[in-house]
Amino acid sequence: MKLGAFSISLSVKDINKSRTFYEHLGFSVFAGSLEQNYLIMKNGNALVGLFQGMFEQNILTFNPGWDENAQKLDDFDDVRSIQKHLKNENVALVQEADESTTGPASVVLTDPDGNTILIDQHI
Repeated sequence: MKLGAFSISLSVKDINKSRTFYEHLGFSVFAGSLEQNYLIMKNGNALVGLFQGMFEQNILTFNPGWDENAQKLDDFDDVRSIQKHLKNENVALVQEADESTTGPASVVLTDPDGNTILIDQHI
């Protein structure tokens, strides 16, 4: 199963302090907007999303159809195909994609330790 680019989305208390901290680790702003309270930070292939006031806990994020530079992949597994596989494996889903649609959609699940996983297809 091809899940696409991986990032961690962090729920931060102060986006400016978090930005500075991750810049000290060698990350730079790749996308996002301070005015909208989110930044995507990048260091090589590593992606860290900083989100202030958007959600309560950290989220593991996969983006089918994208590489780590947010460039479209020619070969990827559609989120609805991933969803079908997860359902066949009896993985409980918190949120499902509408299987009658195409294009952007997302699936949310929780791992055994309570970590939220977002599979978020943008194309």
